[in-house]
Amino acid sequence: MGSVREVAFRSGDVELAGTLVVPDGGGPGVVMVGGSGPSDRDNDTHFPPVKRRLAAAGIAVLSYDKRGVGGSSGDWRDGTLDDLAADASAALEFLRAQPGVGPVGLFGHSEGGWVVLRAAGSMAVPWVVTSGCPGMTPAEQDRYALERLLRRTPDAAPPDVAAGLALYDRLVEAGRRDADHAGAQRLIATSPPVFRDLFERLWGEVDERLWSFTKRKQDHDPVPDLLALRCPLLALFGGSDELVPIAESVHVFAAAACHPGRDPRATLTVEVLPHANHRLLVDGHPAPGYLDTLTRWITTAR
Repeated sequence: MGSVREVAFRSGDVELAGTLVVPDGGGPGVVMVGGSGPSDRDNDTHFPPVKRRLAAAGIAVLSYDKRGVGGSSGDWRDGTLDDLAADASAALEFLRAQPGVGPVGLFGHSEGGWVVLRAAGSMAVPWVVTSGCPGMTPAEQDRYALERLLRRTPDAAPPDVAAGLALYDRLVEAGRRDADHAGAQRLIATSPPVFRDLFERLWGEVDERLWSFTKRKQDHDPVPDLLALRCPLLALFGGSDELVPIAESVHVFAAAACHPGRDPRATLTVEVLPHANHRLLVDGHPAPGYLDTLTRWITTAR
């Protein structure tokens, strides 16, 4: 598989820690950016099998702990998606500087897709890959995921689901009004009885800093970044993703690709993997064709 080593690099006043894999003889490279929350260099268990396949195909891979996670300093909850994009750009520059590595592209999973699309607008990259990246704002995507979850709740009737979504909409509006954490907590206390435990469990992970980050992030629109692309894009989706509205996202990505102002280099390839979940897994394993498609596309993208 080549050399594997722990590395550290700076992004502004933050030091990011990661793992670098460089195949024998070098080759193209990819920076892998994880999803939402405290994602580490392995993005939980998602990245290791992908990294092994890429390295076996002669592709150098750098993945890193999000700021404030693992060996990285700072705290992602104190930042913005722009800060996370700056971190991805710093990782790309670090990988570019490694002997024998190049050209270097970006891979972003879920929230990481928004991050790498934003990073690609501020620097020249040869290609970008997104995996399970929503084509809409975080607020819209989370509402979709919540609706799916509410509908699976035992004993929940359609009016209960409507009431639960209305509560979510009030939370989003509270965020837009810059309501504080205590105000949001008061809203959570009005949860429909059938969902009370669910909402309190979901909300139990949200502290003041996470609420502040959520408010800054919730209306992020990926479309301007899609329109600003100047390189090929591979957009991967799982056909059974419960967290992202796939058909709508594919439509948004395709509409951006058809925009008259789109750079002619910004081609779009979309792959929807049947039965795959948000992490492109089927029965706990990479979906059939996923890793082959990814490695083949990276090695041939121009």
